Amino acid sequence: MYLIKVKGVAKIPDYVQLRDDEFTLLAYFRVDRPDKSLEKIGLADKAEYIMETVKNLPFGQILKLEL
Repeated sequence: MYLIKVKGVAKIPDYVQLRDDEFTLLAYFRVDRPDKSLEKIGLADKAEYIMETVKNLPFGQILKLEL
């Protein structure tokens, strides 16, 4: 799974993309509201780990997550 943090501009907030190994979009959610999206794809139990990783990830970088 891949994690990408996207910087928002003006009134558009910062977002996070979660993609699978084929780079298909699994989830796209605001940095400050991950709960519903992570729950929807079955990663609610890993939300704390994912959001801690997001907090430390620079914008525009792609990080491969091993869950």
